[in-house]
Amino acid sequence: MIDMPIYYDSHMHTPLCKHAIGDPVEYAKTGIKKGLKGIIMTCHSPMPDGFSADVRMAPDELSNYVQMVELAAKEMEGKIDVKLGLESDWFPGMECWLSKLHQQADFHFILGSVHPFTREYKKAFLGDDPLAFQAIYFNHLADAAESGLFDCISHADIVKVMLGDKWDFEASVPIVEKVLDRIAATGIAMELNTSGLNKSYPEMNPGERMLNMMQSVNIPVVVNSDSHKPERVGADFDMAFDLLEKVGFTDVSYFNNRERVDVLISDARQSMFFGE
Repeated sequence: MIDMPIYYDSHMHTPLCKHAIGDPVEYAKTGIKKGLKGIIMTCHSPMPDGFSADVRMAPDELSNYVQMVELAAKEMEGKIDVKLGLESDWFPGMECWLSKLHQQADFHFILGSVHPFTREYKKAFLGDDPLAFQAIYFNHLADAAESGLFDCISHADIVKVMLGDKWDFEASVPIVEKVLDRIAATGIAMELNTSGLNKSYPEMNPGERMLNMMQSVNIPVVVNSDSHKPERVGADFDMAFDLLEKVGFTDVSYFNNRERVDVLISDARQSMFFGE
């Protein structure tokens, strides 16, 4: 029996991204209730030249973000670990910007995200063929992994929320197989994001079929909530652990000081509190 917290929720936001609520201390307090060892704040990264500025902090707000997390860590010291992370957007040509950005603070975890919803991404890549768009998106996940900028690739099939009834994963399986081989070769982790259960395509990101493919090439998985409000911290982790074991995973991961830590799923489950 595990009688102490051992796992982290490593994907959550702050009001600086303009579509989240709650102070990091509030997120941390929910983490305590869920039996988490810690949380890692990963608000949406600043980007240059007004890139999707409506859904992220501005470049001159990064210091405010770092201070916000540091203050929360100090207030919650001895109760729960609060660490600094970032969710950074991969987009062609942004690699130099992101490389410099990631050196501006002592981040413990960097999520790499491809967000197909942004106006810039849709303008550059969205045409009349949804299958072609899926292929572009999946290949960009591998490009992001191969950039070496990130510790983990987030919500790997989030494009299904955008495409709705035009989403066709089976048609993309040959492409995804090649993409996952490329990702596996980098040694990077991938995320199982529980927030997908609350989206218009109600399943975790990625879904079971893609998770099974990830397991077959030994890609490590980090379970995260992608919380945009404090009460969602640690949400549905029991279902995520069940799904991972169903497709053959025995371990689940988190990051500390940009280094991956693996724990048994059974231990992570026993260490947390589920239910109301």
